[in-house]
Amino acid sequence: MRRLLGSDTRMNSPAQRPALLAGAALLTVLVTTFGGSARLTASTSPIPPGAIVPGDRERMIARQVGGILQDSHYSRARIDDAMSPRVMDKFLEAMDGQRAYFLAGDIAEFDEWRMRFDDMIRTGDIEPAYAMFARYQQRNRERVQHALALLEKEPDFTVQESYQFDREGAPWPVSKEELDEIWRKRVKNDALSLALAGKTWAETRDTLRTRYERVLKRVDQIKPEEVFETYLNSYARAFDPHSNYFSPRNSEEYKIQMSLNYEGIGASLQLIDDHVTIMNLIEGGPAAVSGTLTVNDRITAVGQGTEGPLTDVVGWRIDDVVQLIRGKGGTTVRLQVLPPGAAPGTAEKIVPLVRGQVTLEAQAAQRELKVIPRDGRDLRVGVINVPGFYSDYDAQRAGNADYRSTTRDVRRLIEELRKEKVDGLVLDLRGNGGGFLPEAQSLTGLFVDRGPVVQVQFAGGQKEVLEDSEQGVAWDGPLVVLIDRFSASASEIFAGAIQDYRRGIVVGQRSFGKGTVQNLLPLSRWSAKPVNGQLTVTIAKFYRVTGESTQHRGVEPDVELASPISLKDVGESSLPDALPWDRIAAARYAGLTPRPPSIAELSTRERARQQQDADYRWLVSDIAALDQQRQQKTISLNLEERRAERTRLEAARLARENERRAARTEPPLAAVTDIDPNKLPDVLLDQATQVMADIIQGTQAPKAPAKAPAKAQQAKRAG
Repeated sequence: MRRLLGSDTRMNSPAQRPALLAGAALLTVLVTTFGGSARLTASTSPIPPGAIVPGDRERMIARQVGGILQDSHYSRARIDDAMSPRVMDKFLEAMDGQRAYFLAGDIAEFDEWRMRFDDMIRTGDIEPAYAMFARYQQRNRERVQHALALLEKEPDFTVQESYQFDREGAPWPVSKEELDEIWRKRVKNDALSLALAGKTWAETRDTLRTRYERVLKRVDQIKPEEVFETYLNSYARAFDPHSNYFSPRNSEEYKIQMSLNYEGIGASLQLIDDHVTIMNLIEGGPAAVSGTLTVNDRITAVGQGTEGPLTDVVGWRIDDVVQLIRGKGGTTVRLQVLPPGAAPGTAEKIVPLVRGQVTLEAQAAQRELKVIPRDGRDLRVGVINVPGFYSDYDAQRAGNADYRSTTRDVRRLIEELRKEKVDGLVLDLRGNGGGFLPEAQSLTGLFVDRGPVVQVQFAGGQKEVLEDSEQGVAWDGPLVVLIDRFSASASEIFAGAIQDYRRGIVVGQRSFGKGTVQNLLPLSRWSAKPVNGQLTVTIAKFYRVTGESTQHRGVEPDVELASPISLKDVGESSLPDALPWDRIAAARYAGLTPRPPSIAELSTRERARQQQDADYRWLVSDIAALDQQRQQKTISLNLEERRAERTRLEAARLARENERRAARTEPPLAAVTDIDPNKLPDVLLDQATQVMADIIQGTQAPKAPAKAPAKAQQAKRAG
């Protein structure tokens, strides 16, 4: 079991991060103390024939999860009548958050179960939730079939009407006719988008028919474990946004994300027109080394071993194909591949590959060198991007001396930058949603020589102070930490410690505000693999050495930069059922004497630079345009109005870009399509390096004036 930190910054999934507590015996106790009464019989089950149904295993796991949540969660909340309606609402939200499938009558029918969700997980009689999902699946089929029927007639794009694309919180449609009207506009909007792209109605109809038929197929490919995962997460999220149940399959994906390695062929895949297509070959992986696969190859079948049957995978869900391709290192997988551009029926090739260890280098810490001209000299600034706080826990536990971790990678990158004689270091934590708590602790130790890093308080009030006990630092020069609203949890521990010790300057936007710790609990007592899935439970809150919590409030930067990420829509304060902010007593620590220039002086210089910097002004104007678009909840379904609106937005974007280019004496672009996103500046990183240049200049002692020759000095004294 591992101590986790993380944030729900991306789809509320592998942004959950690790923690340490409890033991295997806990699971046994909870199953027996939380278990329950008689189960619904088949004859009384509300689930229609042919629908997905729960089995004894799901009922057992449900009771287990319910018990763990009640007994281990920081809040010590109870799954009772008060929580039951909230759980049901979260389950409905997960299925139909945009209120586009269920009718008000369906919701009224479900209301008989609203006060039973607490009893359901307690007893394992979870059939009502599956009945609700069966109704959702039915409504989903009906809606997609209705969408297909609408394609028989070309929409009238001259009518003055609008489409409400954001229906979150809207009333449930009261009739089939009202729902039909919502979907008529939805289909019309899809068609209008293609019309704006220059498609004829015949092309649009064929494209949408293929798209909707694919959706219809996916509806029937939903697996029982997905329903169960959604159901259990409705309970977990009623406790707080960071407690989660992961199915066995998602448990494995989570493990890969945290260790940055897996055993497979090393290829990124994407589903395109029912074909699993190779989008990228990971450097050093078996597929790249073999040289037998190319980008855009389409996988049509997969076979295990050097001989034997091939399983046709055309039309399969991508995660099912991935499971077939992955496997133990040293074993062989055969792929039947259709080359890019080849028509159906073209001879396919069989590619055998020996699976091996694949390292996800793109998700590991990376470095670069920036050279900043200042007052006739070039200042050398090292930048280390840290996308997550990862550690190959299994390799470390197995005694592998070369196991991978964030701290080890950053230490190595610092040494490489030292050899390039950098004057200062910027640690880029933008988008870093957290990770292993020990990594936040040890990474801080690369810059602060001993002392407390973070405080952890558990539900009973017990407090633990986690310290960096390793003597010495890897870098004692000028340091800037760049954060944004997606910097969460472990990132906030690190940035907060650097700020509290006055070891460096934090630059950017206020961070996410996740101040909770999760415990990772495998639900399979005797298996090395999470055959029953795993649970992350919030078991503690963490606090800065000052005693301040980052929960809700995050880490405030010393030098603030504009950011396109909305503080209102992103962050702990925007999540329902988030735990409250509080504070505890400060730990005993000794802050460093800050080097000049002061934070106030750095902020003053940065504000002045922002006024003069064309790239920064361009960013601010782009953010203003984005904020205006965020406020929209509806969109016109009149083709000419939409075309005019798109023309206006593109013209404004082009004007902003050309104004930026003119200030840099670069030639203007003729069309918005000429803007290459890969060539646009990283304004926030550029400003962070400029702040670092200010620090370097301010910390360097001025040169002593050259001594006058002895005779000249004597003459001066004599005169």
